[in-house]
Amino acid sequence: MKNLTLSFFTLLFVQVIDAQQNTVGLISYDFTQSSGGYNLHYPHNQGNVYLLNACGEIVHRWDDPIYKPGNGVQLKENGLLYVTKGKNALSNSFIHAGGGGEKVEIRNWNNQLLWEKVINDSTQRMHHDIEVLPNGNVLAIVWEYKNDAEAIAAGRNPAKLTGNGALGNGLWPEKIVELQPDTLTGTTQIVWEWHAWDHLIQDFDNSKDNYGVVENYPGRIDMNYTYYDSTADWMHANAIDYNPQLDQIMLCVPTFNEVWIIDHSTTTAEAAGHTGGLVGKGGDLIYRFGNPAAYRGNGPTTLFYPHDAHWVDLALSSGHPEFGKVTVFNNKVGPDYSSVHTFSPVFDTYTWQYNLLPNGDWSPSNFDWSYTANPPQSFYSTGLGAIQILPNGNRLINEGREGRAFELNGSEEIVWEYINPMKMGNPVAQYDTTITPSSNQQFRFSRYPLNYGAFANKILEPQGYIELNPDTTFCQAQANITELAAVSDAYSISPNPANNQLEIQCLHSTNTIQTVELIESSGKKLITLVANEKEVTLNISEFVPGVYYVLINGYSSAKIIKY
Repeated sequence: MKNLTLSFFTLLFVQVIDAQQNTVGLISYDFTQSSGGYNLHYPHNQGNVYLLNACGEIVHRWDDPIYKPGNGVQLKENGLLYVTKGKNALSNSFIHAGGGGEKVEIRNWNNQLLWEKVINDSTQRMHHDIEVLPNGNVLAIVWEYKNDAEAIAAGRNPAKLTGNGALGNGLWPEKIVELQPDTLTGTTQIVWEWHAWDHLIQDFDNSKDNYGVVENYPGRIDMNYTYYDSTADWMHANAIDYNPQLDQIMLCVPTFNEVWIIDHSTTTAEAAGHTGGLVGKGGDLIYRFGNPAAYRGNGPTTLFYPHDAHWVDLALSSGHPEFGKVTVFNNKVGPDYSSVHTFSPVFDTYTWQYNLLPNGDWSPSNFDWSYTANPPQSFYSTGLGAIQILPNGNRLINEGREGRAFELNGSEEIVWEYINPMKMGNPVAQYDTTITPSSNQQFRFSRYPLNYGAFANKILEPQGYIELNPDTTFCQAQANITELAAVSDAYSISPNPANNQLEIQCLHSTNTIQTVELIESSGKKLITLVANEKEVTLNISEFVPGVYYVLINGYSSAKIIKY
């Protein structure tokens, strides 16, 4: 530890006059309304995972020069990174489509590989997303190949076997595997699995398997339902989530325009059938939302090629008013615009069933909250997309095809905005105007609060920007942070670096410490203290490690490192 002699400073406020507007990286920032935290960024067409501060500066990174996103990534409280990877969509010549991956890895904070599992061959391929369970197991979405004969025997209409793979037409229905990693030995056990193929119904051919009255089995999957083009990638599930309170799994299934929920309390044997588990329905779907037509229901279709359906729980307490609701990105709700929503499935914990509406469809009949831009066409992503509810109630939205993340406050005003500064995986310079839709796309863009466990005892100092030739003054101008020029010595602060508290002392007998402010590097004020004393003790124990500024009497400042 060492004492810091604090110099008296003259404040020169940043003024931006006729400045050029940023086109990539940070676009706008209202630090008084934005929900603080670090953003996990995993851009397409390159292999690095970035942790960014509110200014868009890199504060940590996990580099990979070989692989590309596979697509999902999660940072856990213990600092472990669970990341999906693949070389590209065509790296499997048998099963290749958007979102195709190859493997999932666990890496520590220092980017050391602790474990990996590859699922990528002629019969199966991991894709899109993973979910890490509380016990550290990993749920993975996997395509499994079924050839033409198998599909027809299961009741598929041969006219709907149009395919898009190298193994004839066939189908690639979904399965979910639960992987139990052993980071000491690098081995994996599959401890549970679910197959969509075990839960089919069809009324096309009474001589084939799964024949029945479709509307009488809403928990089963209509073998011949197609809303979009009939391709081998029949379901294209793009998101998976887990609810530990209910022991249930959620899948987002865009080609069915639906969100599905499955009972995870089953054994693998029960998951292959129609009975067992807490709900008593085995591996049948216990909830569906978005498109009653998919099970011959009665209500209107409300979801159109959705993405990122999940229970609201990331970094939120159970007392948060949005906790446990479901959010979803509604990609094709209009011909040229998207929306995002929150809704509340009603689960009866007495009967352990999801409630139905009077017309027989699963509830609810309406969204709790919806956002469509004004004009609607200014917010549109044909594929990809995500939404996260933040601790202060703001919404962080990822317009995936556009590589754009933006944060809405309660009045649906944009209080923070960022554009992925990578074109086909390569950084571009600030003010670049050549980026086009899908050239800088991103699967998700997630924010973790400043006090998130993964950041404990970490120094998250800025390490530069992703974009080339960055505007290093832009964030300060947005946040109205000041530049400082030294004129004399007046105060001391110790220790620096500090952990629990700062001792601030006035060195001149004629001066007093009237006010003290603690400010994040982004410009957000964390503490304002009125003192009128010669000495002040500032408690900083509750704040995460990083770079802060202490402002005394409104015009004297020092940079502080919190560890």
